[in-house]
Amino acid sequence: MKQEESDSDAVAQAADTSIEKAVANDSLPTDASWKTDRHNPYNWPKWKKNVQLAAVAIIAFTGSLGTSIISPAHQQLIDEFGVSSTVAFLPLTTYVLALGLGPVLGGPLSETVGRKAVYIGAATAGGLFTIGAALTKSFAGLCVLRFFAGFAYGPTLAIGSGFLAETYTPAERGLPSLTYILSPFLGPGFGPVLGVFLVDRMGWRWTQWTLALFSAFSLIWAIAGSESYHAIVQRRQHKKLGVELSERTSVLVTLQSFLATGLVRPINMIFTEPIVGCLCFYVAFNFGVLFSFISGLSYIFQTVYHFTLEQSGLVFLAISVGCVIGALIIEFCNKVFYQPQVRRHPPHQVPPEYRLFPAMIGSFALPISLFLFAWTTRPSISPAVPILAIVIFGVGNINIFVSTLQYTGDTYHRTNVASATSANSLARYGLAAAFPLFSLPFYQNLGVAWASSLLGFVSVALLPLPWLLFKFGKFIRSKSKYQLAAY
Repeated sequence: MKQEESDSDAVAQAADTSIEKAVANDSLPTDASWKTDRHNPYNWPKWKKNVQLAAVAIIAFTGSLGTSIISPAHQQLIDEFGVSSTVAFLPLTTYVLALGLGPVLGGPLSETVGRKAVYIGAATAGGLFTIGAALTKSFAGLCVLRFFAGFAYGPTLAIGSGFLAETYTPAERGLPSLTYILSPFLGPGFGPVLGVFLVDRMGWRWTQWTLALFSAFSLIWAIAGSESYHAIVQRRQHKKLGVELSERTSVLVTLQSFLATGLVRPINMIFTEPIVGCLCFYVAFNFGVLFSFISGLSYIFQTVYHFTLEQSGLVFLAISVGCVIGALIIEFCNKVFYQPQVRRHPPHQVPPEYRLFPAMIGSFALPISLFLFAWTTRPSISPAVPILAIVIFGVGNINIFVSTLQYTGDTYHRTNVASATSANSLARYGLAAAFPLFSLPFYQNLGVAWASSLLGFVSVALLPLPWLLFKFGKFIRSKSKYQLAAY
């Protein structure tokens, strides 16, 4: 995979293979006129690019909002359906699990029928399944419908970075990249804030009706947007001109290719590639902690500080604040640490280890936040202190996620990048789906101090990982059996 080394490429690095795959899979014409063609997404007017960016960001926000908006309904689900406390978290976990599986199907579809069609389909199907979840009278139906809603939205969290790579030049990509990467990270933080007021005042079903309204709003933006996948745009233009087109790769063949790239090979890489396996576990653990907060913070602040349900919901804003601060740190590291290396190395030859500076910062932020939260969450200490700890956690989480994704994108070559990224997605959403099932009993049985400390000890054990990769990454990369980017 080619490194994009402008000072604005802070987030979308891992997606730059999308255009290469377009050329490989769809036999794109290579005439020079395409570079100046007004239909080329790189040549769109700024307003048109920003409309599509808004559509992509809003849909990604909606998909991630769905993960946590139902979390405040935990007690109402127990009361209405007569299920246990652990089982009551299944509507949350099934949705999160499905988000990790959706890209396996969404990837090939987006490169066969186009990005826009997938966005429209995701918003439509996701909204319809969510309406079904709002209307269902059975708990099993709620879980199944939530799963399919998450599966529908899953592709939108995977192909958005491809849109950035094929629409914005590296010099333009800074602010759009930060906007896009923040949108799915803000969703889990805002979801409980919105959900807690809906649950408390209108009942849990209104969390789903509200999510359906967000889906309808997303659908409007998706329809207003434009197709950005170069292969599809060029084919449509040539069809209008009556140009004979080469035979398109069938959906079945494309799907088989993506199953290998997005499911079989990623699982193999997790167990055979030290870089992929270690980073997947690191990121998955952090997302697991995030969703343990989503399922446990309301209980903690209600029992320790006697917050009302609505007050405890506002605590989740700290996660979103941390994400915003973390995104600014990522851009700072890019300008201060990475860009000077661009001027010192030949074109496209900056070692990927220079992408790890945000993760190195985040590696300290995580244990600090968890131990601070563990030993300051008590009635004698102001709740502002543990809330600050949650902000610090948000900073560390986004820093590690984006930095390690960039590192993986710079390390591997072509489709191996997609497989490594899919491995990351499967691992983080898989573990994130599991954590809520035991996090509440975890806090109840061990207490906030020792439960959070245990998570802190794991984060300390993982702390050296980005530092070791920075020091020994070149040697570890040399032992890979997969094709790597040349340095």
